[in-house]
Amino acid sequence: MTLNHLGEEDHRHLASLVAADRYATGESVLRTHSRDQSRHRAGKPEVVIFPDTKEEIAAILRYANERRLPVTGWGAGSSLEGNPIPVCGGIVLSFARMNRILNIREEDFQIDVQPGVIYKEMNHALRHTGLFFPPDPGAAATIGGMIANNASGTRTVRYGSTKDYVQRLTMVLAGGEIIEVGNRAAKSSSGYDLVHLFVGSEGMLGIVAEATLRLAAIQEEMAWAVANFPTVTDAAQAVMYIIRSGIDPAAVELMASECIELMNRFKNFNLAPAPTLFIEMHGPTKRHLAECTQIVEEISREEGCLEFRQGLDRAERDRLIEARHGLAELIQQAHPEQSRIVIDVAVPAASYTEMLLFARELAQREEEITAYTFGHAGDGNIHLVVGTRRDNHAGWRAIDTLNQRVVHRALALGGTATGEHGVGIGKRQFMAAEHGASLEWMKKIKTLFDPNGILNPGKMFPE
Repeated sequence: MTLNHLGEEDHRHLASLVAADRYATGESVLRTHSRDQSRHRAGKPEVVIFPDTKEEIAAILRYANERRLPVTGWGAGSSLEGNPIPVCGGIVLSFARMNRILNIREEDFQIDVQPGVIYKEMNHALRHTGLFFPPDPGAAATIGGMIANNASGTRTVRYGSTKDYVQRLTMVLAGGEIIEVGNRAAKSSSGYDLVHLFVGSEGMLGIVAEATLRLAAIQEEMAWAVANFPTVTDAAQAVMYIIRSGIDPAAVELMASECIELMNRFKNFNLAPAPTLFIEMHGPTKRHLAECTQIVEEISREEGCLEFRQGLDRAERDRLIEARHGLAELIQQAHPEQSRIVIDVAVPAASYTEMLLFARELAQREEEITAYTFGHAGDGNIHLVVGTRRDNHAGWRAIDTLNQRVVHRALALGGTATGEHGVGIGKRQFMAAEHGASLEWMKKIKTLFDPNGILNPGKMFPE
């Protein structure tokens, strides 16, 4: 399907739909919106428009659809698979101006927001209510981007991912029609679940203009522990038994020894350079958490734990979480001459140890690359960060082969090519292998909602 570039008349008409300071064609703005945090090739848009209302979004899409102009939504640009890169040029809709909290409904455990709200800032605004939005991808992601990607993160093992917290959406469709899907009730058996059709669709079926999100209560007490093990196998086995114990931890993060060495080197920790679990627990009382911590320690000791540290204070916990979320930046500091990708797969709990060993052993055989392993072990999510010099062609061939083998092993184990980073550009090649005949039905749904193919073209489906 052929899409068009913007002509002078297109620029004149689109510029008339918003205030002058919200229509940008300057080189610096275009370049800022040409790439995300991945290494995928940049795609420079022809204009960046900053809408302020859903009506403005509708007017822009209506015209773009008539003229077959590509439109790509933009949140914070924190994606890791090229999800918001405007590969076909055209229009980028940046939601930096649509960043308002519209209503906090404490009694309903809900909040109404625009798509440009940054989830960390939203949780800061909620701190006085005793409520919070649990999905925590680490980066300063926007709510619209999190919905588009079905983002998750460290707390998924207990609280779930973004899809579990979206109750209602105001969507602008490709032709400019504004619809509302979902409701604010705690449950519903009414009709098709269109909310969850849009969540995770990466902006290819419609543009999020508003969202009602479910919130969770902040637990009265929290506890943290760090356990290190002789091998990643021991650590992974401990994770399986901790989850099976029924303790319901809030987070179970696994960091291989090379990650701990980076944290010690750049963040001045004094952790044993061994495979390490960081465990976070939430509960109603200190007594409850003390009992849970005792069980976790017993399980860890049985699986060969070398050292178990509990009773971390909040400041130390925050430092650990910050360092865990900042591992990508630490890897960049350690290897400034390299570029890298993140292989992000997830498998069923029983296959986690096998998947982890397979990925690490493959990576460690390659002399041309560096590799760091960590992940959300509690929900079977593995992140393998692999890099090499930008001009090392042999290294990049090795990374491509590694990526292929790791993803196909995850699929063979009943897992997925992407646990939380989305498909975007990088994972398109695996969609047929993962979804089979159902991929054709995804394409039919795309055609139904966006017959001219203007919304985030070049993503998700294999070329």
